[in-house]
Amino acid sequence: MKQLYIKQKFFSLTDKFMIKDEHENDVYYVKGRFLKIPKTFSIYNMEGQQVALITKKVFGVLPKFTVEVGGQHVITIIKEFTFFKSRYTIDSAGIEVRGNWWDMDFQVFQHGEKIGQVSKEWFTWGDSYKAQILKEELETIIIALVIAIDCVKEDQRIASATSSV
Repeated sequence: MKQLYIKQKFFSLTDKFMIKDEHENDVYYVKGRFLKIPKTFSIYNMEGQQVALITKKVFGVLPKFTVEVGGQHVITIIKEFTFFKSRYTIDSAGIEVRGNWWDMDFQVFQHGEKIGQVSKEWFTWGDSYKAQILKEELETIIIALVIAIDCVKEDQRIASATSSV
């Protein structure tokens, strides 16, 4: 089992954040283009090679992300319409995300087998997640899921903050 820590800085002047291992070594970095349409996130290894690209689709009622690994489309992540509990559909690779009521912790399954678990780290500046990777060959996909789901949550937070003003 491998553990990764994904921490986005709350007040960052750059659209870049690091992913660290359990020994606090940098493993990946993510560059996001938040002001670009469509919104994109590129995941790089420490040698500077892009290992994945996440793109948020612009048009549609519900958030939808595509994930490319090695230039090939791997999965599409779609947030489902629900009233109480956030749910996500992943269109390929037999992957499913199951989360608790608050949707701050979730498990990742492939064909019914648990391949990862993600939990939100509380009392930190910015969004921080601990990802336990049980199937290392799917590490990049699990990281992409965390980033996409976090993006949906952030968009919802901004939308609710602006609607209450």
